[in-house]
Amino acid sequence: MANLASTYRDQGRWDEAEKLFVQVMETRKLKLGDDHPSTLTSMANLAFTWKAQGRLTDALSLMRSCASSQQRTLGLRHPHTLSSLAALDDWSHQ
Repeated sequence: MANLASTYRDQGRWDEAEKLFVQVMETRKLKLGDDHPSTLTSMANLAFTWKAQGRLTDALSLMRSCASSQQRTLGLRHPHTLSSLAALDDWSHQ
């Protein structure tokens, strides 16, 4: 389902991508926990989708939560953490 959501996102089918990314994130939270790396990836994917939809406030809020969890669980130097922090920095200046 995550791959299909990514395909929709890549095609600019934002509403369909968002719906699937929300489902994937909620399922992963339930099955794997809030701080599991796969759950955090789902959070970041949804945040990027919201940003592309022009929902900057929502995207920033979710990415802040994601980056905080990534720092705690993956570490500050992990590539996923760095990517999320870079997105936050970029989005905060828009």
